[in-house]
Amino acid sequence: MAIAIHQYFHEHGFFYFHSPIITASDCEGAGEMFQVTTQNLYNLKRDDQGKIDYSDDFFGKTTSLTVSGQLEGELGATALGAIYTFGPTFRAENSNTPRHLAEFWMIEPEVAFIDLNDLMDLEEDFIKYCIQWALDNCKDDLDFLNRMIDSTLLERLNSVVSEDFVRLPYTQGIAILEKAVQNGKEFQYPVSWGIDLASEHERYLVEEHFKKPVIMTDYPKEIKAFYMKLNKDNKTVQGTDVLFPQIGEIIGGSVREESYDKLKAQITERNIPMKDMWWYLDTRKYGSCPHGGFGLGFERLILFVTGMQNIRDVIPFPRTPKNADF
Repeated sequence: MAIAIHQYFHEHGFFYFHSPIITASDCEGAGEMFQVTTQNLYNLKRDDQGKIDYSDDFFGKTTSLTVSGQLEGELGATALGAIYTFGPTFRAENSNTPRHLAEFWMIEPEVAFIDLNDLMDLEEDFIKYCIQWALDNCKDDLDFLNRMIDSTLLERLNSVVSEDFVRLPYTQGIAILEKAVQNGKEFQYPVSWGIDLASEHERYLVEEHFKKPVIMTDYPKEIKAFYMKLNKDNKTVQGTDVLFPQIGEIIGGSVREESYDKLKAQITERNIPMKDMWWYLDTRKYGSCPHGGFGLGFERLILFVTGMQNIRDVIPFPRTPKNADF
């Protein structure tokens, strides 16, 4: 599958771009990052206010393992037109679910002069290409998995590559879920406009309502990252989540905010330290261009293609809370 990813982007004129693994910025703005330091943790240097003093640390500031190569990828895209990153990514979320890892590999293309419709086209074309590549090149493996793991696997894979994905605004999606509740459907988590959809909501839309993959768009700005482009209603952003059967969200993307003033306002509103974001703001300060991209966790792709039920079974050495053996 890694070959398929490189092959797709090579055929479509993308540059392979290496983004840093050690970073001083939090792309997702959630603060759930693994810190990198050479300081003696048993004798930390502190300032007059009792805060840790990083001045004599290796990088002279707080640094962490990256949660995404996107911010740096945006610089590559605005310079080269279209780039993609494919490398290790780290999330310090205490998530013990069948869909989460603390260390995984992420594919992140970024394209200049792309709008929301073009972005959705790219997401759909890319993932269909990868699944079709598996069907064409890994037939024996997929036949075995269909026979031993999931008897609906091949049917599901062929359905995804042959169906057009539904393109669904968030507000319409919430209306469908609320109607389902009124008709007797029970969800563990309540449904209302403004919530971050749970996996059960995503899977209902994909598996029961539409019975095909869905690209959900135009989310409330409060539940998405600071860098997503604001819509004219000033309430929603041009984010996209590709929702698949079995696993829910498989791709997350967006058109990026190219306006300096709007981006700065979002950084301030969310209390993101400006000292870490000055370089990112500078890419808009003297003019920019429309651009966007998405992220796809490699292991989630493998999870879907193999029909396995737990993401820990599709990576050789899973890193999860309280588990870093071998």
